[in-house]
This record gives sequence, C-alpha cells and structure tokens, in this order.
Amino acid sequence: MSDPERQRAIIEYLHDRPFASVRELQGHLSVSAATVRRDIDDIDRLGVARKVYGGISALRVPLQSVALALPYEKNRDLAIDAKSRIADMAATMVQDGDAIIINGGSTCFHLGVKLADRSFRLFTNSMPLAAYMSEHGRCSLTIAGGDLHREPRVLYSPQQSPFFASKFFIGAQGIGPDGILESHPLLVRSLQEMSQYADQIIVLADSRKFSIHARHVALPLSRIGTIITDSGLTDAAARMLENEGIRVRIAEALSD
Repeated sequence: MSDPERQRAIIEYLHDRPFASVRELQGHLSVSAATVRRDIDDIDRLGVARKVYGGISALRVPLQSVALALPYEKNRDLAIDAKSRIADMAATMVQDGDAIIINGGSTCFHLGVKLADRSFRLFTNSMPLAAYMSEHGRCSLTIAGGDLHREPRVLYSPQQSPFFASKFFIGAQGIGPDGILESHPLLVRSLQEMSQYADQIIVLADSRKFSIHARHVALPLSRIGTIITDSGLTDAAARMLENEGIRVRIAEALSD
C-alpha cells in the first residue's frame, strides 16, 4: 500500500469515530508504529485531521458518537477549544491558599493544567492530573487512596479519608432535568461521596453535554452552585438551570 493509499485509509477510518490510536492503526493497516506516525504527521500538515497525543483526532465529531461514555483518551480530544475556555474561567474562581477538589475527567484535567503554577491545596482522584501536577505543579497535592480503575482513570476507596474543600470541580457525561448524569457506577459513587466535603460544587461542561443522556443520576441539580459552559447552551437548558437556582457562566470564544 502506498503512502497516499494508507493516508486515505486512515481518514476513512476516522469517518465513524472521533479518535484513532497509533496502535489501532497499526492493526488496521498492518504496518509499523513508525509508519503510522509518519502518515499522521502528513495528514496533520494537510489539515484533514489533527495529530494528538497517542494518535489522530477527527476535526468534526458526529453527535451520535459521543452519546455513550467514551474512554478517557478519546474523550480528552473532543471539544478542546470549549474545554480550554471553560477551564480558563474556572481557574479565576480559585484563589491562592484555597483548598479545592478536582474530579477526574478531561475538562477537569484542563483546569488542573491552568492552575499548575498556583499555590493552593488540591485533592484529586484523577490519575492523569495527579501525575501532571506532581511533575509540573506548585500546589500541595493530596491523591485519593484505594484502587486504580484504569478506565475511567480514577483512584477510589470506600474508606478514603475526607478532604474538606471550599470548591469541588466536576465534569459530567450528561446533564438533564434529573441532574448530573454518568454511565459508570464508580463515578457516581465517587461524586456522591466527595460532594459531602465541599462548600460548593462547580460543574465544567461544554454545551454538548446537555444533549447526552446517561443511565445514572450522580447528583441532583439542587446540589449544584455553578455551571460553566460555552455559548452553545440552548435557551431551554439555560432556563432549566436558572429555575434550579444555578449560576450559569458562559465561557465565550475570543473574537478575532
């Protein structure tokens, strides 16, 4: 198979999925990892898809492909611009010296990166965020004890000691009239337990999340103080939140 043929095959492979890892493409194309990486570099230069850590990401993601809980590494590369703006706004809510909890999840990881050079106390159950902050952060870091659950990349123990915080930053798989929705039972238990130890709960969720339905209610809307989202939020979703007394903050895109 020639270089152009392989690259067309990679692009076609992305038509019904948001992300493909180097390992997946090795198996799909029966070539070496080095060959796949060269092809990804070429495709990225053409602007047809985007090179990301560990593989390649589609530029546009069909809505139906995110209706189910995605693995962390795939979800990480969706709606990156919106997640970054949401994290920027969330970072303004953290003061030096604060004690905060940041839950697992890709948008929450963006927040941690924004706060890396700040001085505060952090508790997290996120393996990727704990690893990043241990190397790049200045904060006082406490990591949840217990077992490592590789998907969804969190640490959990039903006997873990409480960490009292002024703010608890969480993401969501979906948001609806019933509350914050998750498919993974472990995330539901973890959210419910950690939410007891924070003065306020702040949800970081891009507007896609208001059209995604998951099977478990992790927290009712009555427990949420603030939701930070993007300008794609519908009027109906905004009214739903405001009727529950939730403060809605919109992370606007920067003007050119």
